Amino acid sequence: MENEKKCVSDVGAWAMNVVSSVGIIMANKQLMSSSGYAFTFATTLTGFHFAITALVGFVSNSSGYTTSKQVPLWELLWFSVVANMSITGMNLSLMLNSVGFYQISKLSMIPVVCVMEWILHDKHYSNEVKISVLVVVIGVGVCTVTDVKVNTKGFICACIAVLATSLQQISIGSLQNKYSISAFELLSKTAPIQALSLLTLGPFIDYFLSGNLVSDYMKTISSGAILFILLSCLLAVFCNISQYLCIGRFSAVSFQVLGHMKTVCVLTLGWLLFDSELTFKNIMGMLVAVGGMVIYSWAVEAEKAEIKTIPVVTEEELNLLKDGMEDNLIKDYKIGEPREREVVDI
Repeated sequence: MENEKKCVSDVGAWAMNVVSSVGIIMANKQLMSSSGYAFTFATTLTGFHFAITALVGFVSNSSGYTTSKQVPLWELLWFSVVANMSITGMNLSLMLNSVGFYQISKLSMIPVVCVMEWILHDKHYSNEVKISVLVVVIGVGVCTVTDVKVNTKGFICACIAVLATSLQQISIGSLQNKYSISAFELLSKTAPIQALSLLTLGPFIDYFLSGNLVSDYMKTISSGAILFILLSCLLAVFCNISQYLCIGRFSAVSFQVLGHMKTVCVLTLGWLLFDSELTFKNIMGMLVAVGGMVIYSWAVEAEKAEIKTIPVVTEEELNLLKDGMEDNLIKDYKIGEPREREVVDI
């Protein structure tokens, strides 16, 4: 019964993440496109997202719905700096690089996360998992990568974005396990710090990226733009919560691999809603990517089943076994006839 409940909650977390992520992309496309409301201030918008998330967390804690656990301030500040570097790096990478190189940099997060988990947590992966990750990368690459142009500034920004994003996603799971804190509690603690820093620095970063001032836009903002900003913020709350939930339940690698399902959904919805071109190459890439995700899910479950079959000996059982061996040895010497015994490998 517990396994069934866990399975349902896991599927719910993934579904929330996919639906909210795809929804926020569609809302932001309408909000930020030139044919929509031309709100070109991505970093400031992210600051709005975290401000609303922090408000939701404050209301939840004040009402007693959630409890607040102690996490050292320096760890929250460090995590917030890494998370903000991820957001800023991604925005700069998208501005300075071609779409093709931007997509390649996002795909590189999967092997980077694998290597970082191996270095930081000594985590190892089976050959099946490695093959499935490769299949997903190839599939999504075929779907999304078009022209690939590289420049020095763009390459540096892409490297910073990939490393910061990978470290952030690994840190989410580590902090939750280290302090036995839920996903929402951790998000409630980091969101105010990220909101304050992004709303302070965001307008300057956006001016550098777009050449426009957010204050000038706000003077003539329409009711439609306000509605889509609020919708984007609402979806961001669910997106942030579900991201922390997913990484806390699974791993940063699983989040990256299965998260590419969002890429498939975005391409499909873009074709249905925004008349985006969907070629044979896109379709084949999506099929390969989905196949890789299925293989990855199977490989992870096979690893879990293999771990369950390994007998676990507790410390108490180990001590009892050692005491029993010592008693037998004493008896043998007392009788004077040591007998040959089976060697027990502990």
